[in-house]
Amino acid sequence: MTLPDPTLPDVAFPDLATAEALLLEAESVNPGGWVPHSRNVALAARAIAEKHPDLDPERAYILGLLHDIGRQTGPNKDRHILDGYDALSGLGYADAARIALTHSFPQQRPDELIGAWDGTPEEFGRMVSLMQAATYTEEDRLIQLCDMLALPEGCCIMEKRMVDVALRYGSSPQMIQKWKAKIAIKRHFDEATGQNIYYLLPGIVETTLG
Repeated sequence: MTLPDPTLPDVAFPDLATAEALLLEAESVNPGGWVPHSRNVALAARAIAEKHPDLDPERAYILGLLHDIGRQTGPNKDRHILDGYDALSGLGYADAARIALTHSFPQQRPDELIGAWDGTPEEFGRMVSLMQAATYTEEDRLIQLCDMLALPEGCCIMEKRMVDVALRYGSSPQMIQKWKAKIAIKRHFDEATGQNIYYLLPGIVETTLG
């Protein structure tokens, strides 16, 4: 990734143009379905944030766009979580780095990962320590939700994304509990926005029924 200008102060997340440039750079290194997935997470996050009293839509879009940026070191599996955190931390984007770290852990537990860890034991230990030390915000919860509302083809209902993940990566003993945690997050945002958030997502009918 391109290093930030050292004469500029660190900010918690990049502006939209920078975020787009980072995603395009990452796609050039490791193209794949994770890129349109990230764009659809961003679209879902912005749509929900527009109806949420305490969230900024553009900021939500940027955080969604970069949540999987660690995929640039792939093909990889769950190691992308730590790689994304490290890449964004190195650029001075502390909030975006935290989102990259927390988006797979709605219960803030290491056993939520699916399948075998594809990094070293030391890297796993560092990721767990960082994740458990993180203070979750409404933005963390939003991206955790939107990660389950987006396929590469577009936004979808949560259950379709759950099946997609299970078919590609297999299951784990904690998968049902993780799904329940994600469903609880959806209920939270339904209440916060005053409506079923499915009605806010662009193209959800076409993607879900397609």
